[in-house]
Amino acid sequence: MQPFDVYPRWQIEPVKAQGCRIYDKKGEEYLDFYGGHAVISIGHSHPRYIEALTQQLSHISFYSNAVINQLQGRYAKKLGLMSGYDDYSLFMVNSGAEANENALKLASFYNKRKKTVAFRKAFHGRTAAAVEVTDNEKYRSLLSSNIESIFLPFGDMDAIKATLATQDISSVIIEGIQGVGGIIVPTPEFLQTLHEACAETDTVLILDEIQSGFGRSGRFFAHQYSGIRPDIITVGKGMGNGFPVSGVMISQKFKAIHGQLGTTFGGNHLACMAAITVIDVMKDENLVENAAKVGEYLISELKQINRIKEVRGCGLMIGLEFSEPINTLRDRLLFEHKVFTGASGTNIFRLLPPLCLTMEDAGEFLIKFRKILK
Repeated sequence: MQPFDVYPRWQIEPVKAQGCRIYDKKGEEYLDFYGGHAVISIGHSHPRYIEALTQQLSHISFYSNAVINQLQGRYAKKLGLMSGYDDYSLFMVNSGAEANENALKLASFYNKRKKTVAFRKAFHGRTAAAVEVTDNEKYRSLLSSNIESIFLPFGDMDAIKATLATQDISSVIIEGIQGVGGIIVPTPEFLQTLHEACAETDTVLILDEIQSGFGRSGRFFAHQYSGIRPDIITVGKGMGNGFPVSGVMISQKFKAIHGQLGTTFGGNHLACMAAITVIDVMKDENLVENAAKVGEYLISELKQINRIKEVRGCGLMIGLEFSEPINTLRDRLLFEHKVFTGASGTNIFRLLPPLCLTMEDAGEFLIKFRKILK
């Protein structure tokens, strides 16, 4: 048996990683400016992370949610205090798509409505409901085609007001910053209008912070730049620094009912310990503040490069749009200068380095990036 061939892969095999560096089996060192799709938050192989998971593994790694797991409560308290949402509840699952799936379902349980609003260029996952609010036809199958989704232009306040005025929309789901869509940042005014329209029509507002959360934007959540408090927040990626863990943060307007939501692996002992350690390291090492500071420096420097059509983003979630395809540039950066980056479409670099990125790392990236543009 062979792996199902669903990914185009570079012929690079990482075998070790530390901080913002990756090492392949040939001993080559790479600067990681992608973090494995924004997953690596506190840095590769952080010693506290390794120690915490090793110790937990020696005690208990898993048992079902039919018994008490005090680590879940411990983590929920830490997350609430760190994020500013200590009055919310947390349902832990395993992946971003699963978090969004449960958020959409919870919204429908709440107001008994079926339709969902999402936005052009949105990406929310590949499971049945999540893929139906993802703006990419090639990801969808007929299996989930009965889910009613409406895609509106990103930032169109009039379209939001008109659509929600029908009062038959269950939820609106929006990314704190669109990631796959090309690092598109919503204005505070748009999020505030969206929040007001949802509140007036009893529509559930879901903020997908799976990629943009956990300090990546320079705030704990990207939507916090707008001052709103959504009904539900979905989290993942940087939450576990590589361990598969995600969650649904749920406001007090929702009542927990036994049997509505469930998971086998979600919130297991190892997942909780990974997430606890990430929060502790982020707090102790001021990684949210570091993301803001280093990100501001990078964005300022990148805006001075004339060949870049537009620089977008906040903190260490940065998009660089070019007028021409970037495939050759990206390959040169990887194979000639040993720097991993991401892409969106054909013309946009995505930069999503670990939040422990130093000014020296940022300077090294800028030197190498400028070389490929000569």
